[in-house]
Amino acid sequence: HADCQVLGAVEGIGAQTLKTIEKHRRSVEPSTLLAQHLQNNPDFWSLAEDHYPRMLAEVADPPPLLYYRGLVQPEENYGNTPLVAMVGTRDPSEYAKRWTRKIAYALAQRGITVVSGMAEGVDTQAHLGCLEGGGRTIAVLGTGVDMIYPPRNQGLYYKIQEQGLVMSEYPAETQPNRTHFPRRNRIVAGLCRAVLVMEAPTKSGALITAYQANEYNRDIYVLPGSLDNPRAMGCLGLVQRGAQLILGIGQLLDQLGAIPPLPTATSVSSTVIPPTLPPIQAEILKALHQLHQQSGDGSVPFDLIVQSVEKSAGEVSGEILQLELQGLVTQLPGMRYAPSS
Repeated sequence: HADCQVLGAVEGIGAQTLKTIEKHRRSVEPSTLLAQHLQNNPDFWSLAEDHYPRMLAEVADPPPLLYYRGLVQPEENYGNTPLVAMVGTRDPSEYAKRWTRKIAYALAQRGITVVSGMAEGVDTQAHLGCLEGGGRTIAVLGTGVDMIYPPRNQGLYYKIQEQGLVMSEYPAETQPNRTHFPRRNRIVAGLCRAVLVMEAPTKSGALITAYQANEYNRDIYVLPGSLDNPRAMGCLGLVQRGAQLILGIGQLLDQLGAIPPLPTATSVSSTVIPPTLPPIQAEILKALHQLHQQSGDGSVPFDLIVQSVEKSAGEVSGEILQLELQGLVTQLPGMRYAPSS
């Protein structure tokens, strides 16, 4: 419903993109498009929702929508249950398979949720070990959540949904695409407090996950491998960069247990909402405070505020201006806002 002036002010939307949007608007009925989308994708979180995974919402490039299937556990999304990623090569040695399964089993027994990508090799062993330990596991896919890839993991796909979740940023019916999997890895890293790289050659998608985790200030652990094993050279390179070695299950659990807990998410105090504000301005200011707490960089895009209060862009724009004039809101570059300190 936003007019061209409001859309043109959004960071990243230039004149050519604006023309493209206008062209598609003439051929698309939004309510029909939404109804069709919801029919094929009934379960998803948007970045503006409280249920969106808290750790992922704090990174610089979270997916705007996150589709899922399976058993939701709110404690995971709010950061109260620790999530640990296990990643590695699709063609692991027997040594890596054995230790991946043992460690995943131990993490499950400790109540830690194991996150991986349901690929062949290390990912598969991580999910299986966690399931055998009676724990929860999350598979982040590079396809739609209705697609099973690789096909041989069909049985694993359904077991994961019984004890955890499959999730993806891609809508239903999205087929495998080689460009999707590197982007999928940032979600794996963003969801978790720590990433375990079990075995990886120097050119491996698992290293992409580790590099992303490093950017997100997550802890990185690697399973030590042999200099004679080319599949372990990527892990040795991570050690050289400062990753921590896994020297045993007990030692690893102690180190993971030492990771400080997330600060408790606090609700917006009524004291920051002046009682004299009109209801619409109070609603916008409250939403801005809540989104500001979730934001990785402390600022909130205008479109997220609009989505949160479910008002027209024009109406929200006018009321935010009034809040700015009262000194309650500060506008930042790129049509982003923050509560005034």
